[in-house]
Amino acid sequence: MVKVGFIVEGDSEKVLIESAGFKKWAGSQGLEICSPVINAKGGGNLLPHHIKPMLAQIERSQPDHIVILTDLEDAADVETVKARITTEHTNLIFIAVKALEAWFLADTDAMRRWLNAPEFFETAPEQTPGMPWDRLKEVAKAHGSRGPGSNKVIFAKKMCGVALRYELDRAAAHPACPSAKAFRDGLVALGGMPWS
Repeated sequence: MVKVGFIVEGDSEKVLIESAGFKKWAGSQGLEICSPVINAKGGGNLLPHHIKPMLAQIERSQPDHIVILTDLEDAADVETVKARITTEHTNLIFIAVKALEAWFLADTDAMRRWLNAPEFFETAPEQTPGMPWDRLKEVAKAHGSRGPGSNKVIFAKKMCGVALRYELDRAAAHPACPSAKAFRDGLVALGGMPWS
């Protein structure tokens, strides 16, 4: 197994990486998720001088690779975010466009279960007019479903839980969610690498 340590932007990303479904998927790819998953508590903390102490926590698990997962938010593009973080500590930086909730919108099966709407399909989860969180509220209202609430972490737990069963593979297969595909493909490639 290839051991992978994660530094994530916030609570929702941590919920995803620590979820049973994600760990099971990672294991099927030959990956072991190191503990703890480090929560940077905001994209502004993903700067080289802040990352160094986080690495000290991860190093105890002796990962083969360290992955950073963050959101694009309002940055101009993915390269701007990567340049801000720098590749000083890892070149495995993945950015959810615009935010992690776009990946939830891209998992059509989980969204259909949540909305109880068998016809639901989000055509452009990464190009929502506002933030994907706002889009989740809109689609819930449009389908007469209870909204995601006011707490992103609780919603992430619901999406990654047993009832809704969010899957990265399904989000990555969405034709308009290339950031989920890049994350999935990057992790698959790590699992396929020769062990060091």
